[in-house]
Parts: sequence; C-alpha cells; structure tokens
Amino acid sequence: MVLEVAILNIKHGLASAFEASFDEASSIITGMKGYMGHELKKCIEKPDQYILLVKWETLEDHEEGFRKSEEYQGWKNLLHHFYEPFPEVLHYS
Repeated sequence: MVLEVAILNIKHGLASAFEASFDEASSIITGMKGYMGHELKKCIEKPDQYILLVKWETLEDHEEGFRKSEEYQGWKNLLHHFYEPFPEVLHYS
C-alpha cells in the first residue's frame, strides 16, 4: 500500500466551495484502479488548509493510472483552481 499525502492551501474565502467541489470529485477517484480509500481533513489553526490522504495499492496506480487518465481531467477541472500555491504531493510506504 502507498499513501499519497498532499497539503492543500485553498485560496482565501473559498473553503466552502472547495469542500463542495471535493465531494463531487470524490466520486471520480473512488472508481479508479488501485484506489483503497481517502481522507480529507481541515486544519484547525489554518481554516484555508487541508490535508488529503489517499491510499493506493501501488505508486503506479496513482502516478500512471489516475494522473494520466481521462478521469483525472475531471478531477483537475473541479479542484485545481482552488489551490494557492499548487500542492506538493508525496508518497509514503
């Protein structure tokens, strides 16, 4: 199992809109090969910051399967415009 970790800094004042879009985007990722679950947590001290944890069977399921898929374009269109700056995504075993 590989854990994808991303700290998401959301543009000020857009947290509620981000959460609504993330709910919609969640249906995209849950159908992907190798997807094992995810959690989105809101920071207590920084209300415009979240941490996203996604469990994948393999690194390739995320990097090759999801990120290079047609479905990723939908994910990107729903979420990427909220980020400032764009998040660094790291993987842990």
